[in-house]
Amino acid sequence: MSLKVVFMGTPDFAVPCLEKLVSANYEIAAVVTQPDRPKGRGQKLAFSPVKECALKYELPVWQPEKIKEEAFINQISAQAPDVIVVVAYGQFLPKVLLDLPRFGCINVHASLLPQYRGAAPIHWAVINGETVTGVTTMFMDIVMDTGDMLLKASTGISPDETTGELHDKLKLMGADLLLATLAGCEAGSISREKQDDAAATYAPLLKRETERIDWQKPAVAVHNLVRGLSPWPGAYCEHQGKILKIWRTEPVDFIAGGKPGLVAAVADDGIVVGTGSGCIKIL
Repeated sequence: MSLKVVFMGTPDFAVPCLEKLVSANYEIAAVVTQPDRPKGRGQKLAFSPVKECALKYELPVWQPEKIKEEAFINQISAQAPDVIVVVAYGQFLPKVLLDLPRFGCINVHASLLPQYRGAAPIHWAVINGETVTGVTTMFMDIVMDTGDMLLKASTGISPDETTGELHDKLKLMGADLLLATLAGCEAGSISREKQDDAAATYAPLLKRETERIDWQKPAVAVHNLVRGLSPWPGAYCEHQGKILKIWRTEPVDFIAGGKPGLVAAVADDGIVVGTGSGCIKIL
């Protein structure tokens, strides 16, 4: 008999996990996602990617404004789920929900915990020039991303890989890891490992000042920032009083006259700008 699952998720990253649960014939009692939000220039209400996926499979969709409300907690409790699966949902779960399912609340996180706890692990791994990252499944705790770990899967990050490209790789890895985790929990063959808090690093929400290019930094750091913020929200600088978004770059050897933030050369395939160490070609 398959586990009875309540699935919580919102963005595109969570969709493969939901699709894997469907294809593996898990009983999905409900899909919980964020309320419809205004989007685009017309500010029309838009469904989350998870809601679109759930409707495609004719799954019940719940969209509470706040999951801490007693009425919603009672609604979940009435389903008596064996496990709650949470993938980038967007709200903290209260302890009463964490304690509800017999197999607990299992989260899929896009880093090799305890590294890059927080809201933007993929962005920061690329921005910081990491060469390896991955996904971790864990039991959720009342403090974000601190729960006991279950399974991990790792992958390399190439020097020119963007956050968007890495995101698309990790979301598929996360879905496979989720199925392996649920199977292990049900079989009693999986062990839990406490995180080493002393080794933890953090991936906070991106701020506007994070997105601004500092041309005094080395070319590799500028390159990592650009690819780490591509395709969203985008690294930027100012040029002639206007905001210039930069999406793709490559570090190049130093060119005479390449002072930080100044154009050193114009090539057929891009503009070469000086940095604090070396130059960067804006492609």
